[in-house]
Amino acid sequence: MTTDTDTAEAPTTDRGSSQPSDFAVLSRRISAAGLLGRRPGYYILRFGLVGLAYLGGLAGFLALGDSWWQLLLAAGFAVLFGQVALLAHDLAHRQVFRGRKATEPVGMLVGNLGIGLSYGWWMDKHTRHHANPNHEELDPDVSPEILVWSTEQAHGARGITRWIGRWEAFLFFPLLTLEGLNLHVSSLRALANPKLKRRWLEGLLLTAHLAGYVAALFLVLSPGKAVLFLVIHQALWGVYMGAIFAPNHKGMPTLTGNKRPDFLRRQVLTSRNVRGGFCTDIALGGLNYQIEHHLFPSMPTPNLRKAQPIVRDYCAELGVSYTETSLFESYRQALSHMHAVGAPLRAEARANKA
Repeated sequence: MTTDTDTAEAPTTDRGSSQPSDFAVLSRRISAAGLLGRRPGYYILRFGLVGLAYLGGLAGFLALGDSWWQLLLAAGFAVLFGQVALLAHDLAHRQVFRGRKATEPVGMLVGNLGIGLSYGWWMDKHTRHHANPNHEELDPDVSPEILVWSTEQAHGARGITRWIGRWEAFLFFPLLTLEGLNLHVSSLRALANPKLKRRWLEGLLLTAHLAGYVAALFLVLSPGKAVLFLVIHQALWGVYMGAIFAPNHKGMPTLTGNKRPDFLRRQVLTSRNVRGGFCTDIALGGLNYQIEHHLFPSMPTPNLRKAQPIVRDYCAELGVSYTETSLFESYRQALSHMHAVGAPLRAEARANKA
C-alpha cells in the first residue's frame, strides 16, 4: 500500500521527444513565481485556529451537559471535523512539512485520533485518485460500488447499485449522510491489510478516538440525546465532506483503458474549479482550486489562488479547456450528469413493467 500522494506522473519532456512537456513549461512558470515554497506561518495560524475550535467545542460539550442544545453543537462539530479532515489532506500532500518524519505522526494524530479517519488508508486511496483522476478502472473515487459514473458502469451495475443508479441524482445528498459512517468503517477495515504502514499505531489511535467519542456521549448525555447527537454529527459531517469533494470531478469527463492524455491534460480536463471568495476558500479548504491542486499537489493551499491566473492563461495558450463554475452550478452539473447516467436503467425498468 503506497503512501506517497505526490507519485502522479508529471513528465518533464514530451514522449519520444527532447522538447519539454507542456507541464514542464507550466511548472517553470509556477516555480519562477515562488508558489511552491512552504507557508509555515499560514499553517501555524490555521492549525492553531482549528485546534482552538476543537478544544472549545469539547469544553462547550462538557459545560452544556445533558442539554438539548447539544444537538446544535453536534452540527458545529460536523463542520469542525470537515476542517480537521482538510488539514489531514494538506498534511498528506506534504504541503505542511517536507518530509515523512514530521508528516506521518502529525497526520495520524489529526486523522486517526482527531476524527477517526485512517491516515494511511486515505493516503493510499487519494494517491491513486491523483494519479488517474476520473479513470473508471484506476480511480477509486469513481468505482461503481454504490453509485455509477458513466453509462458503461450503469449497464454493468448489479443489485443495489443498479437500483440506486436509476435515481442516484436524487439520492446523492441523502446517501452522503452515511459517508461519515463509511469513513469510519473503511478505516477500521483497512487495519486488516498487512500492507498498511504502522497499522498497530493507526489501530491504537482509531480505537482511542472511537472509544473516547462514544464514552463522552453516553457519560455526559442521556442515551436518547447521545444517539441523536451521534446521528446528527455523523450525518452532517458526511454531507459536508461530500459537498467539499463533489464539485471537483463529478460530471467531468471520465477515462477508460490505456488511452490517456498527457499529465497536464489528464489533470485539467477531468477537474473543475469553483469560483468564490474568502468564505468559499475556507469552506472548501482551497479545493475549489482543484485544477491547480491536481497539477501541483504539494503547493500550499494559500498559493493556489495565486497560481490560478498562471494556469488558466497557460491553458488558454494551449487551447486546453479550463472549467470553472459557481458552487451551485458545480452541483447542478454533477447531479445532471448523474441523472443522465441513470437514464438507461430507468428506461430498462419502464420496459420491464410494460
